[in-house]
Amino acid sequence: MTTQELYDKYMITSMVAGFEPVVVDRASGCAYIEPDGKQYLDCFAGIAVCNAGHGHPRVVAAAKAQIDKLIHCCTYVYYSPKAAELAKLLAEATPGALQKSFLANSGAEAIEGALRLAKQFTKRREIVALSQGFHGRSYAALSVTGNWARKKGAGPYMPGVAFAPAPDCYRCPFGHSGPAKCGMACAKHMDYVIKYNTSADVAAFIAEPILGEGGIIVPPDGYFKTIKRVLDAHKALFICDEAQSGFGRTGKFFAIEHYGVEPEIMTMAKGIADGFPLAAFIAREDVAGAFTPGDHLSTFGGSPVSCAAAIANIGVMKDEKIPDAAERRGREILARLKEFQKSCKLVGDVRGKGLMIGVELVKDAAKTPAAAEAKAVRKACRESGVLFGLGGSLANVIRIQPPLTISAKEADLAMDVLEKALAEKAVEKLA
Repeated sequence: MTTQELYDKYMITSMVAGFEPVVVDRASGCAYIEPDGKQYLDCFAGIAVCNAGHGHPRVVAAAKAQIDKLIHCCTYVYYSPKAAELAKLLAEATPGALQKSFLANSGAEAIEGALRLAKQFTKRREIVALSQGFHGRSYAALSVTGNWARKKGAGPYMPGVAFAPAPDCYRCPFGHSGPAKCGMACAKHMDYVIKYNTSADVAAFIAEPILGEGGIIVPPDGYFKTIKRVLDAHKALFICDEAQSGFGRTGKFFAIEHYGVEPEIMTMAKGIADGFPLAAFIAREDVAGAFTPGDHLSTFGGSPVSCAAAIANIGVMKDEKIPDAAERRGREILARLKEFQKSCKLVGDVRGKGLMIGVELVKDAAKTPAAAEAKAVRKACRESGVLFGLGGSLANVIRIQPPLTISAKEADLAMDVLEKALAEKAVEKLA
């Protein structure tokens, strides 16, 4: 049986709208390779995971060496040297007073733990989240996710969650035009949400500094500073979810650094170990001390192998200046796409930071979402050997999130393919 046939017969896949017909046998750098040797230029990085590239030699070597020494001991029963070393590195890499980490397995698990820690510390029970935010697919993570398409059929969800409008300045919920007016209106509305949509028992506000699944929504400068002032006035914490935007993705080590704000808790996953399963949440020392014996644990969290890979990955990020490379390459791609947008009416908006870029497709001047066209564009690109992501709350955003090691030549090739597919689909739409 083929791999696809085995999937159909033995794996639960009914929740997937349609697999990309690509069988990944191996990978290297920015390339996925099928069993027959066919290569694809990967511009999605396993959903923003392999930031240092597929199979970076230093990361692979570190993991292999650790496998020969120790695979598992349970980091929360015995002292694990690799877990301790990684926690120190995370304290040094994160902004502000963030210091003590809990090591987990996935972004959703990190979210669950961060929410509980916030409640334990503040002795409050309510959470505020963003209307287009996404935080994972476990119970609490979905409860604070503001997208019905991700939540349908599984409610009711956790009580005590209120939603504030996302700063989607292309489709402003208040009808404003431009990021300055829209973003600030959304930020100032946080005070209204807390006063009138909660019972004044708010433990924390949770948000991605750039909303990934929501469609690469980039809050304007000043947004988070305004939000933080409101939170401080209400004595609520800020949980910053860097699962998708962290580890160099946006041109900074963590995306919240673009906004000059220090969260009390930060979650991270995806790019932390360049493909090895690992996640974490880190908190100020006083906040971290709110857990008491028995409050939290993870059998596999902080796996020595994954921690070794993460330590090597952080070293690569620093030594090879990966965030700087992401900022430079992302700036080049954004400039090129914004220029292309002028001649392609199918492209409604181009936005992003670093190599976290979204191209929103629309049918007309009324911004009618072009979801079918976006799907067709992704398919055309795949058939030309380049893999992009597809997402957004309206399923009409092409997501460009390649390994951060992508070369100028590879980026130019990817943009050539994307622009050709967009131009052809725009012509079809007009025909």
